[in-house]
Amino acid sequence: MEPSEITPPEPPQEFVSSRARRRRAMRRAYFPANEEERAALFDHLARRAFPSYELFIFAIVAGAIMGLGYFLDSQSLLIFGVLVAPLLTSWIGMSLGIIAGAGRLFLQTLLALLVSAALTALGGVLAGYATRIFPQPRTFNEAFLHSRLWIPDFFVLAIGAVLITLSFVRSEQRPYLPSALVAYELFLPLCAAGLGLGSGIEGLALPGLLVFLIHFAWATLFCILTLFFLRFYPLTFSGISLTGIVLVALLAWLTIATGALQWIRIQTGLATPQPDSANQATATLPLVPTLTPTFNPTLPPQAVTAATLTPAATSASASTATPSPRPTATPSPSQTPTFTITAEPTPIIAFIRAPEGGGANIRERPNGLVLLTLSNGSTVTIIPNDIQEVNNVVWVHVFALVNGERVEGWVLQSLLVTATPPPNWQPSATPPATSTP
Repeated sequence: MEPSEITPPEPPQEFVSSRARRRRAMRRAYFPANEEERAALFDHLARRAFPSYELFIFAIVAGAIMGLGYFLDSQSLLIFGVLVAPLLTSWIGMSLGIIAGAGRLFLQTLLALLVSAALTALGGVLAGYATRIFPQPRTFNEAFLHSRLWIPDFFVLAIGAVLITLSFVRSEQRPYLPSALVAYELFLPLCAAGLGLGSGIEGLALPGLLVFLIHFAWATLFCILTLFFLRFYPLTFSGISLTGIVLVALLAWLTIATGALQWIRIQTGLATPQPDSANQATATLPLVPTLTPTFNPTLPPQAVTAATLTPAATSASASTATPSPRPTATPSPSQTPTFTITAEPTPIIAFIRAPEGGGANIRERPNGLVLLTLSNGSTVTIIPNDIQEVNNVVWVHVFALVNGERVEGWVLQSLLVTATPPPNWQPSATPPATSTP
C-alpha cells in the first residue's frame, strides 16, 4: 500500500465525540430516562428534602436575630439572621411533590414551611412588643424597606430559586448560599410583618405579609420551571392536574397582587388610570409679613367725649328770663380704617441627621406609609406649629423639594437639626387645624 493511500486519523472529531459521550452519560446519570430509575431518583430527592427538626430550630433562632435587627434598626444583624436561617430544601420537596402529584409529600412539606415561617415571624412579634416596653424614638427604616416590593428583589429571588434547585438536584452537597438568597427575600418581609403586628405600627403587618406571599409564589414558579428544565415532568394524571392547578394559581396571584393585571388592562384600554388625589397641598407659605387693612365699625372711646356746642347767650338785662334750650350738635361715628400687621409663620430649614441608617423617612402621617427616604445632610422645611406626639415619639410636619416636586409629610423630631429651634417646638395635644391659602 502506498503511503499516499493511508488516511490520517481525525483526533479532533474523536475528542469532540468523547466529550459528547461523557455529557450524555452524565445526563443519564442525573436524569435517567428509565421510569424505574426516575422513580428511584425521585424517592432519593424526596428523602433529602423531607423536613427535619433542624428546620424549626433554625427558624426560631433566625427569627429572634432578625427581630433584634429590626428592633435596633441594624442591617448587619438582619444579614446574620439570614445566614442562620434554615436550609430551604423542604421548599424544593414541595415543588417535587407538585410535579409528581404526590399529595402527601406536598402537604407535609407545605405545612412544615408554614410552621417555620410562623416561628420566624414570632421573633418579629416579640421585637414589636419590646418597642412598647422600651418606647424610644426609632425610625424602623429597615422594616419599612423590607416590607415593600422592589424590582431588584424579583431578580435576586429568581436567581436564588434557580440556583438552589440546580444545586440540590445535581449535587449531594447542601446548597447553603442559594438558600440564603431565597431566605433573604422570604424571611425578612415576614419578620417585618411580625414586627408591625407586635408594635401596632401601621404599614408593616399587612404589607410585609403580602410581600412574603408574593415572593413565595414567585420563587415557587421558578423552582417548578427549573425542574421542568431538568426533565422532571408530570407523567401521571394527578401530577398533571396538580401542576396545572398550582401554576394557574401562582400566575393569577402574581398578576393580581403585583398590579400587573391592572397595568395590562390600562395598556389595552380596558381600564382607565386612577386620577391623582385633589386634596394634595399645592400652596406655599409666604416668606414675608403682609399688611392686612381692617375696618373697625365701633366708635372710638374719644368720640364719646366729643365737645358739644352750648353757647351761653344770656341777656344781662333780663336776669329773670329763663334761657331757652339750644340744639346740640353731636358728631356721628365714622368708620376709621386701621391697619394691623399680621405676621405669617415663616418656615424653618432643618437638616436630616440620623445616628443610624444613614437617613430618615418622610411618612404620610406619624407612623404612616413611607413617602420618601432622605439621606443625612438633606434639607427639609419645617411647617411651624404642626407637631404631634404619637406613642411618646414626637413627629414634625415638613416638606421637601425633590426633583422640582414638593413632598409633604412627617418626620421624627429627633432626626432633625436646626440652627435656631423653632417656636412651639413641643407637640400639641390635638392636631392644629390648618387652612390652605
